[in-house]
Amino acid sequence: MRYFLETLSRGAGKPNAKCKEALRILEFLKAISFHKGKAYLNNGFITGRLDINARGVGFIEVFSEGPMRDIVVESKNLGGAHLGDIVVAHLLSNKKSRQSAKILAVLEPTNETSLVYLKRFGEAVLGVNIQNGLSLALKASQKSLKALPLGTLLKINNANNEITEVLGLITDPNIDEKISLAIYNKKDEFSPACQDEARAWGDVVDPSMYKERVDLQHLPFCTIDPDDAKDFDDAIYYDTSKNALYVAIADVSEYVSAFSATDKEAKNRCFSIYFPHKSVPMLPRALSENICSLRPDEPRLAFTFKISLNDDLSVKKEELFSAIIKSKKRFTYNEVDKILENKSGCEQGILDWLLPLHKITQRLKQIRLKKGFDFRSKELKMSLNDDGLIASTHFESETPSHALIEDCMLLANKAAAKMISKGVFRNHAPADIKKINFLLDDLAALGIETQYESDFALMIAKIQSKANELGIREDADKLIIKAQKRAEYSHTSSGHFGLGFETYTHFTSPIRRYSDLTLHRLLKAQLAKDDKLYNYLLEGIEATCEELNIKEREADKVAFDFMDRKFARWAEQNIGKDFICYISEISEPLIARLDDELKGARIILPNFTCPLLSRVRVRIITSDIASAKIIGKVVEKLDV
Repeated sequence: MRYFLETLSRGAGKPNAKCKEALRILEFLKAISFHKGKAYLNNGFITGRLDINARGVGFIEVFSEGPMRDIVVESKNLGGAHLGDIVVAHLLSNKKSRQSAKILAVLEPTNETSLVYLKRFGEAVLGVNIQNGLSLALKASQKSLKALPLGTLLKINNANNEITEVLGLITDPNIDEKISLAIYNKKDEFSPACQDEARAWGDVVDPSMYKERVDLQHLPFCTIDPDDAKDFDDAIYYDTSKNALYVAIADVSEYVSAFSATDKEAKNRCFSIYFPHKSVPMLPRALSENICSLRPDEPRLAFTFKISLNDDLSVKKEELFSAIIKSKKRFTYNEVDKILENKSGCEQGILDWLLPLHKITQRLKQIRLKKGFDFRSKELKMSLNDDGLIASTHFESETPSHALIEDCMLLANKAAAKMISKGVFRNHAPADIKKINFLLDDLAALGIETQYESDFALMIAKIQSKANELGIREDADKLIIKAQKRAEYSHTSSGHFGLGFETYTHFTSPIRRYSDLTLHRLLKAQLAKDDKLYNYLLEGIEATCEELNIKEREADKVAFDFMDRKFARWAEQNIGKDFICYISEISEPLIARLDDELKGARIILPNFTCPLLSRVRVRIITSDIASAKIIGKVVEKLDV
């Protein structure tokens, strides 16, 4: 939808089925004109996605091919639109410095339902929207509402405020998963049709049924994944005698046919979602954790790259084929780190190639970083206890095993991108000048004085060098990452700035990313020289890439929302207590991050100013479970 609406500024061609209704609404509202078979948005009209703040004021993120400031929508002009809806609006003429608009229609609702909890206002019980805090009357009698405990969570129909489901009580920690999923219209369970399709493949791969595939079962492949992983997308093997890397990827497209019930559900989800205690998979578990997963000592179908390297590690040859493999070992990252450190600890058949591959990937990274960037970032990990509350948190840094796998996957992703001219690419654009200026201001506050340079890569290298000298490399890298644009999916390739690659895509995770599954189908059509199928699969690919970008952000938000709720419950139990934090965002109000025995909680600090990354002692003042927001007060500035 977004791609189609953006093109209205220069003339949109034939819309897909999803956009035809939007076009009809725009035509009815006289918001578009037609010229030579193309639709153009008329002056004074805008389209975009609606955000609504806690005060009920809306902001439209305008869909425009060029940069455009968000447009304000007063609450009286929302026209019944909800948070996240794609809308068409008419610009209002006013004397205010900020442009405002009135919403005329919803072109695509973000959700059919919203999540509210019951709260008493005087004698009445109303629903309070859990996302924006706005209260609303529900389509139910006060008698029936008062029979429910206050704090009861309800799913309501956005069209009429009718209750569709009672989820539980907001005071129950085990409800957090349901809240985070429901806010973004996600679900864990699969339809009976999807489950039937998944189970129909059984549990075992019979190699005799796949004579046309390359049999690689004799090669000592292994998988390397996190401790708690249950779905194994990728396995690797390195042939030392031929200097050839094999990257075997679960052949999901063999089991999930385009337009099947499972495919439609996978396209709707687009990504698996990972909580600290479980995952919500893109595919039914009978596929994702069973027949598709490259489990050890079991024959599995794999879409495999064999990448032959020259002595200088430049690519000599890239071969892609359908194969059968049998992983010989399921390693965790921790296990491989110990093996690489001690040069022992696993069977000789794997050790003989794993250690040389480690040295090669180290060299590959050095070569890659001549054009790309190396950012030292940490991922927050959370553990829960049996009551659904936080047991501990820690930051996970990249280790040698992570780096080894990363560069193997990068080689395969690059190889896949080179095989197509149109399809699914992973692009990353350079930072714009506005964000760079903000970055330079933030760095100056840390003591890193840097002048703007047109060669952004060179400028980043100088910044990182100075940060290393001052011992604040990770802090500087956080700011650099924040200043860059987000990597996105597109049907055409424009390169990946952060990696320094001219073309790049995602090939290696079809169990958990729909982008990779789509790409596998395109590559198979390409290998079969089936132009008709290839072009058929490309139908609507622009809209698919747009949907991937939206769903990727949503999957991230679901995971972050869940963790924020757990932190809010922790804070509720620690009101009045003091904790060490650092200032993580210079905004109004300031934002601090918990950096005590427990780490990572986001704490809002009203009416306080302080330089970025300053360490402070913060007292927990309030914690709101519904909004997952923690309010704190600085009681002491700490020396660095």
